[in-house]
Amino acid sequence: MQPQGNTDLPSRELFGTIRGWLALDLPAGRAQPGAVRWVVATILAIGLSLAACRLLVIAGVALFPSTAGYGHFQFGDYAKLTIIGVLGASIAWPVVTFLTTRGSRLYLWLAIAVTVVGLAPDVWILHQGQPPAGVAVLVAMHFALAVITYPVLVFIAPQSRRAK
Repeated sequence: MQPQGNTDLPSRELFGTIRGWLALDLPAGRAQPGAVRWVVATILAIGLSLAACRLLVIAGVALFPSTAGYGHFQFGDYAKLTIIGVLGASIAWPVVTFLTTRGSRLYLWLAIAVTVVGLAPDVWILHQGQPPAGVAVLVAMHFALAVITYPVLVFIAPQSRRAK
């Protein structure tokens, strides 16, 4: 004979625990950053990230002269991916603030996770025989994007306090 009652209780408790840890209080738009500040923060994050990548390429070539002319160090190559990545992160910020009134914590964890996962292509091209020094600079670029984008968005386009 099977027990009566709610059979999905463990999954409901797990979801409740995760929801509580992530502070998913679902303010549904009442805690999102202002649109103008978000656009300014996005543009600034893109500009600063492109500048950081350029500086890392210059430093990388200075430290590792054998990387001069490395294909991934061409502005068009890294700029395209930088802009896509920062735009993705910028779009994620208002999505996170749609889900929680304490978005900076969830956004930080997402930034860490995306940065770690974003290293997979670097590992792959290293495995395919790309120069380790060049790949090391590409890894530094990934970290630079995270270190720039997170605070720019969170502090320049802060979450609205209306829902609290």
